[in-house]
Amino acid sequence: MAMSVGSRGGARSRRRGRAPKPMSEINVTPFVDVMLVLLIVFMVAAPLLTAGVPIDLPQAAVQALAVDKEPIMVTIDPDGKVFIGEEEVAMDQVVPRITAIATEGLEERIYVRGDRTASYGTIMTVMGAINNAGFKRIGLVALQESGG
Repeated sequence: MAMSVGSRGGARSRRRGRAPKPMSEINVTPFVDVMLVLLIVFMVAAPLLTAGVPIDLPQAAVQALAVDKEPIMVTIDPDGKVFIGEEEVAMDQVVPRITAIATEGLEERIYVRGDRTASYGTIMTVMGAINNAGFKRIGLVALQESGG
């Protein structure tokens, strides 16, 4: 007695008769994978978002400025070294380097970040040299005072 493969009985008719059961488990593996990738991306990107030269900025009761374009950052560290961006620059090369970087000419916004313990004379020498070159949009950077 031989059974035919294509008969109505067997596994085929059992599947047709039942409705599929809803899945009662949630697969969180893709969610965990995405979160780990995002964690790694943010861990790598976070140090790049801060300014490259570590200084201790003074605090002041000021409002934050809304700027649409990133200004040129000139930093003076506690030892009196001058940096443009993250690159150390000799004092006599500050103005030529800023002039080369400035895309808006003399209307370029320049922010001077001076360490709290840096010499006031050094900060004013740098600002004076930039101003004497014709740049008029020069600002000092400070931290907002906390608590009021």
